[in-house]
Amino acid sequence: MTQSHPRISKAVIPAAGLGTRFLPATKATPKEMLPVVDKPAIQYVVEEAASAGLDDVLMITGRNKRPLEDHFDRNYELESALQKKGDAGRLAKVQESSDLATMHYVRQGDPKGLGHAVLCAAPHVGHEPFAVLLGDDLIDPRDPLLKRMVEVQERHGGSVIALMEVEPEQIHLYGCAAVDATEDGDVVKVHDLVEKPAAADAPSNYAIIGRYVLDPHIFDILRKTEPGRGGEIQLTDALQQLAADEKVGGPVHGVVFKGRRYDTGDRGDYLRAIVRLACEREDLGPDFRTWLRSYVAEEM
Repeated sequence: MTQSHPRISKAVIPAAGLGTRFLPATKATPKEMLPVVDKPAIQYVVEEAASAGLDDVLMITGRNKRPLEDHFDRNYELESALQKKGDAGRLAKVQESSDLATMHYVRQGDPKGLGHAVLCAAPHVGHEPFAVLLGDDLIDPRDPLLKRMVEVQERHGGSVIALMEVEPEQIHLYGCAAVDATEDGDVVKVHDLVEKPAAADAPSNYAIIGRYVLDPHIFDILRKTEPGRGGEIQLTDALQQLAADEKVGGPVHGVVFKGRRYDTGDRGDYLRAIVRLACEREDLGPDFRTWLRSYVAEEM
């Protein structure tokens, strides 16, 4: 008989990074506010959480991140101006971000890594399971990864991580999971994790991407986790302890994702994400694809 576990309602979005790979654009603008077509990257992430039923969102921020709070707040002056113009379309777009979810904010303070950022969420999350969404990974809404992860966690308990198969030469860029198959084709049991291993040392080609559904016992482990790779408190190290001992926080499962993912953490992939999303838009796609074909033909 399948055991029922508490429903997840809270999402945590770490957004305290400095965005150094995008300097000078991020000197005064948070990297999360860089536009992907016509919406900031962070809005796609909040939309994903809300569409999975997680309408209580805590954002972990830092200095110079005030624009994030402003974006998800009401802008009465702008809304009033659009109302007077009768511009209902743009008014709806402006109001959309403030109506997505109940937003909360806390500052990380010291930049001690992803594990430390997640630990900052402990007072808000309490003793409930919760999701963590990283803003560098945008998941296409037609491929509901987070919803599937929530289903797996509510069925099995413990924690669930998102995995993606990558080429062996790329595995050093990711956390890597050692796994066993389960009865569900897209679900694996995780029994070990390694943060950014060399290709020769990687236990598999299953890379961790930026979606997690975590048991609250992760906080107890993070409080005791010593800095690891890069001198930072690594979330992967804490998850490795959960995977090694199911008695503390339950098992760790992985959902193998084969859908559409847009990596905006790298400048090249960021540009490719914009092109792909713009090409698929009904309002922009036809003209943009025509121009793109012409441009490529001329350049070739």
